[in-house]
Amino acid sequence: MKLTNEQIEILNSTGNIRINAVAGSGKTTTIIEYAKSRPKDSKILYLAFNRSVKLEAIKKFQEIGLDNVKIETAHSLAYNSIVYKNNYQVHRQAYKSHEIAELLKLKGNGEKLTEYVVANHILKFVTYFCNSDKQRISDLNYLDTISDHKAKLFVTSLYKYIESKASVLLEKMDKGEIEITHDFYLKKFQLSKPQLAFDYILFDEGQDASAAMLDVFINQKAIKVIVGDTHQQIYGWRHAVNSMEKVDFKTYNLSTSFRFSQHIANLASEVLKFKQHLGDFKQVHITGKGNAIERNKRAILARTNLGLLGKAIEIVMFMNWKIIFVKRRIFNWP
Repeated sequence: MKLTNEQIEILNSTGNIRINAVAGSGKTTTIIEYAKSRPKDSKILYLAFNRSVKLEAIKKFQEIGLDNVKIETAHSLAYNSIVYKNNYQVHRQAYKSHEIAELLKLKGNGEKLTEYVVANHILKFVTYFCNSDKQRISDLNYLDTISDHKAKLFVTSLYKYIESKASVLLEKMDKGEIEITHDFYLKKFQLSKPQLAFDYILFDEGQDASAAMLDVFINQKAIKVIVGDTHQQIYGWRHAVNSMEKVDFKTYNLSTSFRFSQHIANLASEVLKFKQHLGDFKQVHITGKGNAIERNKRAILARTNLGLLGKAIEIVMFMNWKIIFVKRRIFNWP
């Protein structure tokens, strides 16, 4: 395999580095080659963002026989350290508002709806805290996460109550009185300040890491490599912090894509320039070396099933196009 000059520079690097990789630029290949180029007796941790990435990485590393590389997700590390040690029971599905209202014996204004709205904010506050790098829930201002004016007024009027009940919920999970969440055991892992016995830690899809994940990664003594694409963050709704921008490591780029041709690369560059208006743009020249076949097809991405269904109805009624649905699950655990 012939590596690009950018890949060779990464393999020859020393110390902590971050790699900003465009789509189709051979990110995984670079990580594998980086691991292969380290001393054979090195202990290397490949930190995948989710279970699907982990399983794919296990397959690829097994194919080349790199047995000094351990492949985990942040959650699988936390699970093995926290859940087993404390004999916790994990709530496999997310808690519902009515469950929280019952567990915490919430009292509204006599209407169940009010209790459920409060419970929903308690759940969101706990999620916000568990994905943060803060030590105490009082170190956060939950109002910062609320954009809707009416919701902000509602939470402001009950802030102390919501905060106190969020603390109670965390305490109940900590004591094992109720089943814990995936967010909780990752947070407890982060707060335990773990030291992982590795010489190198390679953190893939770093742009979507939460502050809690990043805190664990940053505080390791190992040589650290974080890889991702600052323009492909999709977990902002899960309080991801775009860790690529948070670490002060020497930066390397993988700017040649083998997935698409140059005219697509030019189009992508023009689209990315719109981020200049948001004050969040760092120009990287994208080179396209792919041989993709052009097809006269269109794709519509939707966050919700309802949004997708509405668009499908519009297309069928007014455009008479043939449509297919593709559902991709982007949120999974170890």
